[in-house]
Amino acid sequence: MKPFTYERAGDVAAAVAAAATPGAVYLGGGTNLVDLMRQNIERPAALVDVSRLPARIEIGPDGRLWMGAAATNTDVAADPVVRRDFPIIAEAIVNGASGQIRNMATVGGNLLQRTRCLYFYDTGARCNKREPGSGCDAIDGHNRMHAVLGASSQCVATHPSDLGVALAALDARVHLAGPAGPRTAELLDLHRLPGDTPHIENTLQPGELITAVSVPMPPAAARSAYRKVRERASYAFALISVAALLEVRDGVVISARLALGGVAAKPWRAAAAEEALVGAPATRAAFERAADAALADARPLAHNAFKIPLVRRVLVATLEELS
Repeated sequence: MKPFTYERAGDVAAAVAAAATPGAVYLGGGTNLVDLMRQNIERPAALVDVSRLPARIEIGPDGRLWMGAAATNTDVAADPVVRRDFPIIAEAIVNGASGQIRNMATVGGNLLQRTRCLYFYDTGARCNKREPGSGCDAIDGHNRMHAVLGASSQCVATHPSDLGVALAALDARVHLAGPAGPRTAELLDLHRLPGDTPHIENTLQPGELITAVSVPMPPAAARSAYRKVRERASYAFALISVAALLEVRDGVVISARLALGGVAAKPWRAAAAEEALVGAPATRAAFERAADAALADARPLAHNAFKIPLVRRVLVATLEELS
């Protein structure tokens, strides 16, 4: 492991100032970053520990749920307001990792964790995300876990966050601080698709730090669910996942919010499916048409074509359950 300096920030301003050090990166719970450092994939010159920054979980004056970026996944999943009004968040977190990992992982770190693509972790393999311009061994390799939506000829990796998928369905925002001051961005704009620059994974500016995530209150009549399919019953990353909020009145879909995980380089909002659902009867046939719309642009690789019918079945079953 490359030598590095370590500094624990006492507040946001101190963290942003410390991150001006060349080669500095922020450290939350460390459940991903430390692994990457051990394998010489990440080689920061300085760690800025932000795990002691604001971690409050509360309903703000604006009526939104606010979660400090340093809040642990355990605290979020156990929070009574989250469990009562945003159960899809708690479901996604509990499905995401073991209790030990949830105790360390933070909201901000969860969203910024890096892909679990095997070729990204194998320094002997070609990976455009790890070494731009080197190629991608996943495209012609073992690509069972890889993307079917939004991929490129440069990268087919997926984003691993379960929490991010639930937050994408909830229209969450991320609140940022950086050298240019604070700003707010839609969560759906935080992560980038790979295109020709898969090594640029998000839209953060240099030195920017996630300070909080906020979520509007879902419609009172909406029901929600997070469903995840993985290789084993104990904890594993998603083959695919579905986050859904559905509001039905008199047999007609009033509103729908759908997001998919394990299918793209970012939490994938299924906007075409939502459009197909609103105003439609809450029937299996309508749900199947919506699932087909969600997957119309899916492009499988050699080993992951199963994801397309799997997403379709799980999405339809989830909508039937919620209707």
